[in-house]
Amino acid sequence: MTLSLSRRLVVCALLAGGSFSLFSSTAQAFDLAEQGKLTVAFTGDMPGSGWQDGKLIGYDGEIMQKVAEKLGLQVQPALMEWSGTIASVEAGRVDVMLGTMGWTEKRTQIMSLSEPIHYFKNGIMQSSKTNWDKLSDLEGKKVGTITGFSFVPELKKISGLELSLYDTSDAAVRDLIAGRIDAVIGDPPVVSYAIKQNPDWNMQFLAFTDTSPDFPLLTGLGQVVYGFNKKNDDLRQKVDGIIAEMWKTCEMKVIGERYGLSADVWYTPAGENFRAGVDRAADYKLPSCAAGG
Repeated sequence: MTLSLSRRLVVCALLAGGSFSLFSSTAQAFDLAEQGKLTVAFTGDMPGSGWQDGKLIGYDGEIMQKVAEKLGLQVQPALMEWSGTIASVEAGRVDVMLGTMGWTEKRTQIMSLSEPIHYFKNGIMQSSKTNWDKLSDLEGKKVGTITGFSFVPELKKISGLELSLYDTSDAAVRDLIAGRIDAVIGDPPVVSYAIKQNPDWNMQFLAFTDTSPDFPLLTGLGQVVYGFNKKNDDLRQKVDGIIAEMWKTCEMKVIGERYGLSADVWYTPAGENFRAGVDRAADYKLPSCAAGG
């Protein structure tokens, strides 16, 4: 299955519609785009998000579906390109956005960000004939990434790098396969999943081995979070409570294993905790799921 096929299947499922369970009266307390429904912006890029049989699927999607059900809210899907998700949250057209979005301090200024649902290291999608895993390997190369990704300004600082911006992962990967660009810097779960599903591409993903304070978003610890409209911080806090319980039982890892995210690295924070003292208390500790937990 290709990425573009995955997105087409999402569109077909949305057009087909789906049934939802009744929402509880407690859900009425939230200030939502549509009362009784949790309107969710997502991109349809697996393994992060998709829509099937009237429910969100994918790692991010399945967790959010469980959260919505526990809150007594119906999920109202809003499939869109990545470039439109954050703006839709800001404008209040949707209540929450998901799709392997990384935490950044800048995003805390425009959205209320949830607890992490998993961790990641950024890296390079490339031909299996190369073994690039350092920022310096990208010098003088043609590199593609997605419009609106947080690390775009950092990529622009790499000497001689020729950057191409795309609206979707599909388009970037197509150009990489066609040889029009040399590498793609995308969502690690998305590109890893795509490579696994398409061995004939002869591509690989290698995480950056650099740890550079000048390139914190590219080389630091990534936290995948959900983004909420700031007026719905009470909703975010309720969601965080459910996420915390899922960490305690290691349900995060159980779900992740269904989408290829089985290694401990996805559930173990390593490196500097950038959130402490920013959008969390100074003594804030990142959640984790111990091996075998």
